[in-house]
Amino acid sequence: MQKLFINPLKQLIPANVRSALKKTSLRIAHSGTEHKCSLCDSGIKSFLPFGFSFPVLTEKQVVGGGYRQDVLCPVCGSLDRERLLHLYLLHKTDLFDRPYRLLHIAPEPRLTEILKSKPNLDYLTADFYVDTVMVKMDITDIQYPDNSFDAIICNHVLEHIIDDGKAMSELYRTLKPEGWAILQVPISHILESTYEDSSIVTEQEREIAFGQDDHVRIYADDYVDRLRQVGFKVNVFKWVDEPEVFGGENNLFGLNKEEAIYFVSKIAAAA
Repeated sequence: MQKLFINPLKQLIPANVRSALKKTSLRIAHSGTEHKCSLCDSGIKSFLPFGFSFPVLTEKQVVGGGYRQDVLCPVCGSLDRERLLHLYLLHKTDLFDRPYRLLHIAPEPRLTEILKSKPNLDYLTADFYVDTVMVKMDITDIQYPDNSFDAIICNHVLEHIIDDGKAMSELYRTLKPEGWAILQVPISHILESTYEDSSIVTEQEREIAFGQDDHVRIYADDYVDRLRQVGFKVNVFKWVDEPEVFGGENNLFGLNKEEAIYFVSKIAAAA
């Protein structure tokens, strides 16, 4: 029987040290001054291409979807949308400055590392499918009482949920009065209304229709109306209007210039 070769160095070097060494080697290989990753703080020559190449994503001009250049950090693997979210939290909220109970749904790995390290945050990660989170959660039936969270991050999740209205209502219910959430989705600004079809159920059909085998719709600008219908106050923030802290005209952080932040809040009931 053939014996498997086990690298003795791999056994001797702890996993965290191996990870640090790998990241250092990637920093050296991709070192540059043209761009910077806000999450791993690496100066790099360029971000890498990323995304799916299904024709519908190009045809519908889906922001946050499709194959595109300058997306993936070659050192830490963060995506443009994750860097935008981090920069928004850093410069446009007080999340890092005062106590917060924060729910992070389908958490992004690099951002999770940062948020977990903040002593002011009572931080909870949740997902329905993966096991590396703190709790398993169906966001159409959240297991926490009304007014549980000061803030919620839910980045590119709702396009996977068949009953997105129920999910939005649950997010609203569990936010505290005056609480806020960031609810990002892929979106097309050329569609007249959100495109969905309940008869499209197979993975292959969904790839063709929606650009990903587990997506059930392509949102249009009426996404804002859907959020308002459940009670949210909606602010659409375009980072290109404040370029000085989001990377300037040279797009230092490799952000998608078409992507906006959908920042929603729950208004306190009148006394």
